[in-house]
Formats: sequence, C-alpha cells, structure tokens
Amino acid sequence: MSPDAALEQLAGVGRLLVALDFDGVLAPLVDDPSASRPLPASADAVRRLAAHDATTVVMLSGRGRDDLATVSGFGPPVGLVGSHGAEYDDGLAALLGRGGLLTPEQERRRTALLDGLRTLVDGTPGARLETKPAGGAVHVRGMDPSAGSALLERVDAEWAGDGVDAVAGKDVLDLAVVETTKGSAVEALRSALHADAVLFAGDDVTDETAFRVLGDGDVGIKVGDGDTAARFRVADPQEMAGVLARLAALRCGS
Repeated sequence: MSPDAALEQLAGVGRLLVALDFDGVLAPLVDDPSASRPLPASADAVRRLAAHDATTVVMLSGRGRDDLATVSGFGPPVGLVGSHGAEYDDGLAALLGRGGLLTPEQERRRTALLDGLRTLVDGTPGARLETKPAGGAVHVRGMDPSAGSALLERVDAEWAGDGVDAVAGKDVLDLAVVETTKGSAVEALRSALHADAVLFAGDDVTDETAFRVLGDGDVGIKVGDGDTAARFRVADPQEMAGVLARLAALRCGS
C-alpha cells in the first residue's frame, strides 16, 4: 500500500488517534532545545485534526510535559504526554484514571538522581541537565561527539538500574524513576479512547517502542534516517508537515 492510500484509509476510520513526537518530527532539531518550535504548516494541520470530533491528537515526547507545552504552543484540545509516557496532561490523566506520578520512595530516588546528574553535568562544559518530574535528562548536543559519548556512558554506568530506567536518544540519555515507554503510552491511549486506528510519527530510537505496537490498520511514519519498524518514512519535518496537511484535508475537508 502506498503512503497516500494508507492516509486515505486512515482518514475514513471511525475514531482516530494521532500521536506525534515533537522534536525532529513537528520541529526541526536545534542545538538549544528551548528554541525549538513547530513548523507553521505542521501546527496548522495538528490544530485542524484536533478540532475534528472523532480525532484525538496527542504530542508524545521525551520532554517534560510543561516544557513540551512551552515549546510546542499546544494545549487543549491537543493532548500532551511527556517524559516518554510518564506524564499526562490533566484531561488525559483523568481519562486514563492516573493519579500522582511518584511514590515517596521514588521521590527520594529522584532527588538523589538529580543531585548526581547535576554533579556530572556541572563538571562537563557544554553538557546540559533537563530536570523532569520523574527524573532528568543529560543532553550533549553541540558538544564534541567523543566527549559527549563519554559523558553519556558514564551517566549510564553510574545511574542506570536500581530503580532508575534509562532511555537513550539522539545526543541525550533520559533517566526516570518510573519505567515507561512510548509504546505503552500508545497502547493505553488507544484502549481508553477506543480508537479504531492510530497514526504515530517519530524520529528517534525511543519511538521504536511505539512503532512496534502498531497493527495492520495503523500507520507508522519514521522521520529521517535509521533502522525502523515503521511502515513508512519521510525525509524531514518539512515532509512530515505535508503528510499531516494531507491527512487533515482528507479527514476534515479541504
């Protein structure tokens, strides 16, 4: 099946879940994560789809939920899921029946984790620590590649395990005191929404868990290079904007 035929089929289902990674999918990758913004064409298509009564659009990112809201500019009716599925906005949390994020023991573990990560990052010029409600992420984008890799290897060796889950991405190692994946988030959302089909798009290795839970009637789109379980691939966020615009036209009318 061609990509356009897959979109036409997807546009005709009863209830549709559109789950999208943010960085590298809706927004081009940049050295300063705080400067990331969605392409206008993608943002417009997302809002059109989210306004459709039988369509739910969710940003599913490794960023913390509040950070995701700031850089994306999205809010209701666009759903926000941060920290690889560990954090849900209030509406989605109510839908899924989720309460507080961390237990007291996990809170203590998070504090120790962040203290340790801060020491490592402060001693490495160019590295950056992003704090999240469930842990933290060490970013090395823009650093010398060998120095960045060495830091991430040290972080992984010293902090992964013993109640801390580590997820490697592009120039980043994300550590959390709860174990979550984008795949489990997609499955939970599909079930709660009674979605007839899912479109998921991602660019990073962390998105592969979501591609692997998609079924025959779903559409997975890998943005950029790299091995993938997705059925389809586009070159960059600019091409992804065209895909979303096409889906919005088919689903919502031109």
